[in-house]
Amino acid sequence: MTAQFTGHHILSVNQFNRDAIEEVFAVANQMQPYALRQKRTEVLRGAILGNLFFEPSTRTRVSFGTAFNLLGGEVRETTGMSNSALAKGESLYDTARVLSGYSDIVAMRHPDAGSVAEFASGSRVPVINGGDGANEHPTQALLDLFTIEKECLAHGQAIDGLHIAMIGDLKYGRTVHSLAKLLSLYNNIHFTLVAPTALAMPQAILDVIASAGHKITITEQLEGSLDADICYQTRVQEERFANQDEADKYRGKFRLDQQIYTKHFQSKTVIMHPLPRDSRAEANELDNDLNSHPNLAIFRQTDNGVLVRMALFALTLGVSNILHKHEQPVLWHTNKNIEE
Repeated sequence: MTAQFTGHHILSVNQFNRDAIEEVFAVANQMQPYALRQKRTEVLRGAILGNLFFEPSTRTRVSFGTAFNLLGGEVRETTGMSNSALAKGESLYDTARVLSGYSDIVAMRHPDAGSVAEFASGSRVPVINGGDGANEHPTQALLDLFTIEKECLAHGQAIDGLHIAMIGDLKYGRTVHSLAKLLSLYNNIHFTLVAPTALAMPQAILDVIASAGHKITITEQLEGSLDADICYQTRVQEERFANQDEADKYRGKFRLDQQIYTKHFQSKTVIMHPLPRDSRAEANELDNDLNSHPNLAIFRQTDNGVLVRMALFALTLGVSNILHKHEQPVLWHTNKNIEE
């Protein structure tokens, strides 16, 4: 299925083919001057984003809001199930019918798989999936892929022919599910999947990868020297486990520090993580000794997330071709060193 943008929901990576991805990335690249505050656009002035996050979130929630603000729009937020009428037994359909009347577009996260699509069925405006349980996280997958493309270009590579090692909780990590589906649209990808058997990549995702003709290596531990171009680390999704003790069995099983990185990866291997990284001593997924490493791309990922979400808003609301017509100088930035 090819993505249709203007006026349509963005619920799944299954909506995208390579042409649609390239369109998103082309618009995302146009957003760089606005994200850097070199200039601003008010193309969405008067528009309202309903930012509905019924599950804890920092980066995704704030970056959706930031992206909309940078396009000139306003943001109204609901956070937490207990702060909404859902806690009183209201259905997602009824919530959608009401809240979509207050917004021009909705970004939504919910702990239950399929919940965002259910909400979208009752919405009167486009809905963008900000994560639905262990199911999908399409905007994270797009920003991850956008980051991979940029990092590959910096090394004179393309995504086609990529070797990516996905490490950690691959069962509940919705980011790797969505990213694997998008990467499967490319050619000659080698997936090395490193996870305990209990946290292995779901068979449905393996089937997507295999049916596209890509190479899959499955292992329970880091072994030998990997020639991976990308190391994509994930945290244990403790909120998906039945109890804390079960999650604790896997915490800290896969750690990455400078010594482990040097032992198993190339000097050019890019390190990615969807964040938050668990920095507690018992987990320490990405050690602080990697913070200044030039190949640590986790904060470039978060910056790219704003660009990609700006692009999705502009495409979904049909304004991606008129951004420049609504440009204004950034007065606070231009005059910040000028005395009043």
